[in-house]
Amino acid sequence: MSLASLIDHTWLKPEATKADIARLCHEAQTHGFAAVCVNPIWVSHAARILAGCGTAVCTVIGFPLGATTTEVKVYEARQALENGAREIDMVMAVGQLKDRDFSFVEADIQSVVNLTHQYKALCKVIIEAALLTDDEKVQACTIIQAAGADFVKTSTGFSQGGATVRDVVLLRQSVGPAIGVKASGGIRSRETAEQLIAAGATRIGTSNGIAILQDRQVSPTY
Repeated sequence: MSLASLIDHTWLKPEATKADIARLCHEAQTHGFAAVCVNPIWVSHAARILAGCGTAVCTVIGFPLGATTTEVKVYEARQALENGAREIDMVMAVGQLKDRDFSFVEADIQSVVNLTHQYKALCKVIIEAALLTDDEKVQACTIIQAAGADFVKTSTGFSQGGATVRDVVLLRQSVGPAIGVKASGGIRSRETAEQLIAAGATRIGTSNGIAILQDRQVSPTY
């Protein structure tokens, strides 16, 4: 399996334009990336460009805080799916997990997972690992599996930290081989991407996909 086929080519900046999204999609087609990951407002535009292509359209739900209500997450996900998204990256209710309100967290995730699966799409759950203790990360994985999600994802890339090898190892150990692990946030080199894959990641989320394939180091200000 090629490195490109494990990358979600991502552009989630608020200043993204129609031209930026078109460029992202054409780059994904050219390089054979697994998906493009865009904000919900751009899903229909990306889906039109990628129609008939092997690259999926992914979007983010409850992004970047995970602090909207379940009903809002479900509505947002439904609209994205109807607009052509085939992968949903939802943000877990981080505060509720830290409050140990596990039943709420599971129901919140399961509501989006169930809807996503009705559309024969994938659901990834972002836990924002930098905000959690190791015990909380393990608990999040247990809940995510119980809710039927397809992936656990490390980070939004908009919080205190991104993907680490240590976190990917912990998440993979927690979920076993049953579901995917997506490493995302701060991945700027091929070496880092390959280390994360070796640690157990089955998908890489990055806005630096082309530089990674070309083995070019990208500065943190990119």
